[in-house]
Amino acid sequence: MTDMLDRPIWHALVTRHAHFAVGAPPALRYRPDIEPFVAAADDSQASADAMLPLIEPGEYLLLIQANRPTVPHGAIVETERLGVQMVADGVSFSSEPPSGAQPLGDADAAEMIALAELTRPGPFRARTHTMSQFFGIRREGRLVAMAGERMQLPGYSEVSGVCSHPDWRGHGFARDLSVFIAGRITARGETPFLHAWADNVAAIRLYETLGFTLRSGMPTMAIRRA
Repeated sequence: MTDMLDRPIWHALVTRHAHFAVGAPPALRYRPDIEPFVAAADDSQASADAMLPLIEPGEYLLLIQANRPTVPHGAIVETERLGVQMVADGVSFSSEPPSGAQPLGDADAAEMIALAELTRPGPFRARTHTMSQFFGIRREGRLVAMAGERMQLPGYSEVSGVCSHPDWRGHGFARDLSVFIAGRITARGETPFLHAWADNVAAIRLYETLGFTLRSGMPTMAIRRA
């Protein structure tokens, strides 16, 4: 089963997130208002080329997988960066919410986007919060930290969107929310996984202290139409 994690976008879109999928095999993407992620069923040039029609003029889409993706003919690699995938297999997490943590929904979307744009935990679009249940912590009437789940595959769910406002770092909000989200995942009998940039040593060390271990490097590529 863990081989699904080599191509998490693809396996999410053909299973638990099929309702967010645009396109048809051998290439699928998330709806533009959900996430800028695209994937092919395999690394063949034909499958890669099937991704090109899914890229709207003027936009870029992200590929994330365990080996360097095949670039579609007619596409340009805008950026390329190495990420890592971490998994907490067999780890027990508390599913007790941190003090002050509250569910977030449509009414909080603007604040969630603003926090994500400030802190850059990863792409966060207008309807990203509908991929799962997100939770946030408020202080002085504003959203200062949040976390939730993003890609979901059979038996696995991704801890994502973890961020804290710069004015409120050092309070352990990111750590506490990460543990809580991972606990919700394990309580369902699933395994949490997550992604981080390979050069984000601080984040990787934090997740290692929580019980996550490095599974794979994850080349991440942004592509657009030529």
